[in-house]
Amino acid sequence: MAPAFPSGTNLGAMIAPHCADEQPWLIEVTPGGGQRVLSYGDLRDGAGAIAQGLIDAGLAARQARIGLIGLNSAEYLLAYYGIMQAGCCAVPMGWKLTPETIEFILRDASLERVYADAKWSALLAGKVPLERIDALATLGTAGQGRTRLDPIPAAVATDPATILYTSGSTGVPKGVPLTHGGYIWTLRAVEVNGGQAIRDTAARVLTAAPLSHMNALFLTKTVTAYGGTLVLMTSFDARAFLQAAADHQCSVVTAVPTMLALSARAHEHLPELDLGCVKSVSMGSAPVTDALFAEVRAIFPQALVTNNWGTTETGPAVFGPHPQGLPRPPLALGHPLPQVEVRLEGGGQEGELIVRNGAIMPGYLHREEETRKRLVDGWYRTGDVMRRDDQGFYYFVGRVDDMFVCGGENLYPGEIERLLETHPDVDQAAVIPIADEIKGQIPVAFIVRKAGATVSEEAIKAYALAKGPVYQHPRFVRFIAEMPLSAANKIDKMRIRTLAADLGR
Repeated sequence: MAPAFPSGTNLGAMIAPHCADEQPWLIEVTPGGGQRVLSYGDLRDGAGAIAQGLIDAGLAARQARIGLIGLNSAEYLLAYYGIMQAGCCAVPMGWKLTPETIEFILRDASLERVYADAKWSALLAGKVPLERIDALATLGTAGQGRTRLDPIPAAVATDPATILYTSGSTGVPKGVPLTHGGYIWTLRAVEVNGGQAIRDTAARVLTAAPLSHMNALFLTKTVTAYGGTLVLMTSFDARAFLQAAADHQCSVVTAVPTMLALSARAHEHLPELDLGCVKSVSMGSAPVTDALFAEVRAIFPQALVTNNWGTTETGPAVFGPHPQGLPRPPLALGHPLPQVEVRLEGGGQEGELIVRNGAIMPGYLHREEETRKRLVDGWYRTGDVMRRDDQGFYYFVGRVDDMFVCGGENLYPGEIERLLETHPDVDQAAVIPIADEIKGQIPVAFIVRKAGATVSEEAIKAYALAKGPVYQHPRFVRFIAEMPLSAANKIDKMRIRTLAADLGR
């Protein structure tokens, strides 16, 4: 008989009930190889102590919003679970964001307390009541201040458990409330996407994505609810990421595609590592190319590699296995889950994806006009253009707001990037439009060469002309040493645009 799924209505209570207190819950790994191990008992005790502190301070009674900012750490997650257990709302914030953006979030979310690391404690002093994250270290490991909430207080299904801020491509970020009920529904729905494997094998699951982002934060909840062990890197380093997968015999690896692209560049380190332990590699939160898919398969030869999709507003429970057991083609996002409704704008085989499921956000925080644009009769307009094949598998094409017109042709940067990354000397490509007096807008490519490659701008243009439509070829090509990354470890297109400021004709 399969172990029971956690009971209760509080997202903070979604801790595998079949896991004994001594079972490892989290292995925290630093890029230098240091590690700490926390058990499920440490989680229950540490989160309970933090929750009790919030209750005693009167913050739980008014469902206060509590911020979190800092590098990945065990304490970060103890605080996250404790905040929700108390009935407060957790607001994770990206540690790479600017002070101005963090101060905007403080005001926008009306934060009443922030758990922060040393750097951010200094920057935010006097702006909001602060607690040092590193001061929580004794709560889950040294037997001090332990208080286990039993039972964990119930929560109303429609109450926000977490507010995540989406980075967006322009302007200030938008707050997305995620409800207790919506994300408990999601945790149940994703069992077909890995929950069962984690529960059955007590898998070790590796992530290094920031906990302020949906990718790593939801993975944490999945592992914790189904009873696996999370191997959490405090920050990402390509060589250390692969080393951690081997050292801790991780069977599941998850990452933003950019992180795996950087890992592929650490090829000189690969012969030293035994990565046959990895049986599943899940990529998500950014587009994936054929070239990267092939590189990831080569790094993890025994793994099933999947390209997954989700948004902060809908959660990751949209696509999964094909109901007839058909194998998922490379780059396919999967088939819609049975309990999820999807449609494509226009009713054809390609168009903007519109979704309805049990995790749709109630609406953006303080953004009524934006909410009305995105939420229509319970359906969420994703802004992602998808293609559906004859077997019902879905593929990402591009963003509606990324599409630009060049000489009357609709272009999606993602399609051009996928083409360029098939070149044997190209490691990564980022494409943006710039203004052009004749064509309106034209594509420009920024490229990271593979190690030792000397491919020229002319060769890249000739390759694009030979392999794709003429109108797609980049009119300018610039080579850079590495891609600038956002707080979520995605390619930062806003910074790429600043690099293109002097281009044009």
